[in-house]
Amino acid sequence: MDMLDFDQSELYFEEALDPAIARLLLSAADNYGSDEAEKLLLRASFMAPQHLMVLVALYRYYFYQHRLEDALLVGESALAVAGRRLGFPDSWTYLRVANLGAGVMRSMGLARFYLMVLKSCGYLNLRLGHFESGRAMLEKLIELDSHDRMGGKALLDVLQQTMPHEDTEERNTRWTH
Repeated sequence: MDMLDFDQSELYFEEALDPAIARLLLSAADNYGSDEAEKLLLRASFMAPQHLMVLVALYRYYFYQHRLEDALLVGESALAVAGRRLGFPDSWTYLRVANLGAGVMRSMGLARFYLMVLKSCGYLNLRLGHFESGRAMLEKLIELDSHDRMGGKALLDVLQQTMPHEDTEERNTRWTH
């Protein structure tokens, strides 16, 4: 649900990270919780706006700071970057199983990352009260991940259980707090 399930050594970072950017990320980690950390992460993002390690670091920062709108924006960027690298359609809404299969042939790790980011963005949309967007993303995830290895079905099940029985205000409280 938050792109945190990955260890850098097993994943999608096939490209090298410039040592100066790596130092910025390490410094941001050392300064976590301060305004300085965000400044360092943003600087890294300006230097390497399409590097997945930078995007994940920035996403994590916003997610753990409970800045969910910012985390969603970064997640959407990561989705676009990974999708382009995999040769996916510009929008996740047009992604089909055949596209995913071709993407897996390019990079299994990156395809798995894409699905995890799709789940993350779906979850964040739900938390922010964007129920239609969140539902659509989770439904797309389940369509692409028919064996539910990413765990999207549980989130969609919770949404479906809460939607018919509660009014909008109660639903918003459940997902956004």
